[in-house]
Amino acid sequence: MASADFAALNRLDLRQPETAHDGHTAWVSWRARCGRQAGLSGPADAAAREIVEAVRTRGDAAVAEFTQRFEGRALEPGAFELTAEQRAAACSRVAPELRAALEFAAARIAAFHRTQVPAPSGLDGDGGVLRSRPTPLRRVAVYAPGGTAAYPSSVLMTAVVAKVAGVDEVCLFTPRPADVVVLAAEIAGVDRIYAIGGAQAIAAAAFGTASIGRVDKIVGPGNAWVTAAKRHVYGACDVDGIAGPSEILVIADDGADPAMIAADLISQAEHDELACAVLVTDAPALVEAIDAALREQLATLPRAEMATRSLLDHGAAVIVRDRAQMLEAANDYAPEHLELLVRDPDALVEGLRTSGAIFVGPHTPEAAGDYTAGPSHVLPTAGAARFGSPVGVWDFIKYTSVLRLDAAGLRAQADAIVTLARAEGLEGHARAVLLRVGSVGANRGEGR
Repeated sequence: MASADFAALNRLDLRQPETAHDGHTAWVSWRARCGRQAGLSGPADAAAREIVEAVRTRGDAAVAEFTQRFEGRALEPGAFELTAEQRAAACSRVAPELRAALEFAAARIAAFHRTQVPAPSGLDGDGGVLRSRPTPLRRVAVYAPGGTAAYPSSVLMTAVVAKVAGVDEVCLFTPRPADVVVLAAEIAGVDRIYAIGGAQAIAAAAFGTASIGRVDKIVGPGNAWVTAAKRHVYGACDVDGIAGPSEILVIADDGADPAMIAADLISQAEHDELACAVLVTDAPALVEAIDAALREQLATLPRAEMATRSLLDHGAAVIVRDRAQMLEAANDYAPEHLELLVRDPDALVEGLRTSGAIFVGPHTPEAAGDYTAGPSHVLPTAGAARFGSPVGVWDFIKYTSVLRLDAAGLRAQADAIVTLARAEGLEGHARAVLLRVGSVGANRGEGR
């Protein structure tokens, strides 16, 4: 498909009220878009399940077998991990200007995420000390795709954050690691790089093999097989989420620049044929100008075929009545990325409760968030922004409750503890308290 085949975004007019009987076609279509899922079933899911089980039971041999089958690479287990010499050679081949850009981005990512490092919290006094103690995870895996494009930015957006959180060992899993990805790993402080990918890499990280230590958590984007594998290993370790295709929702009014809107829609559409690029506007006349700008920009875009397919199949221009309905539509969709190209955008920010990241005003393109702004670009997709958050320091921290009561503190709680324990039929709990406080009388129980 060529860019010339792009005609117009699909229109959905939500200005008419939805009827209680059958609903308008536009509302039905909008509900279907808002109800999108990250692909939790289908061939990729079934294949990933088999791969995960094979790696769980056969370890390195299964990893090598699947790497050969799916990638045509013959790797012995001893060669899964890049050596220090291989890493140094890869870094030396990267152009200085690209190194400088990566270092610039890494510094900003680290500076932002240092503000998220938590402190212990709790209560002192009243008979004891109670704490919530934050502790970094010991070992995590970050995944970076190695298919149609290399994504060194995703390495920075995960590994830098993990290191800021204080993770002891960060391992990168990526098939055919490009030189720039290896350099990003070096800059981020990645401890180990494994040249394996796909569902087999996820399983190896989650369960461990003879040559790969098991991790506490896996983060980072991947294809449908990687995503499915993350779901199947959850429980053996933690994962950051179940990712779907990339997406953007742009809210614009009649004062917005059509060329700017088109460029930002394309910035997501060029990721993947399944990517979702949605416009929400109260200015119907603006849509025609955006369609024209899309056709003009697609004509010279290197990934025009992919972006065109994405825009035709998953893009939309949603026409709403007013700013209140802009908020309603955006909160229903729960986009990964949301841009505000409207007058007084700050007035809308507080009402946007379900977005992964909000980009406010004409000087804040989503592309800045992808690379250098600072917050991690690993965000919830497929509607998961209703309850999910961006990757942050919190992803690499676990909390432990630390409790220390003195004698008076336990005595003050004893009657309530015993009463509640017996209400639940747990006499052993009650006796463990009574033994300590030396209680006498009715609360001691007949069996003591």
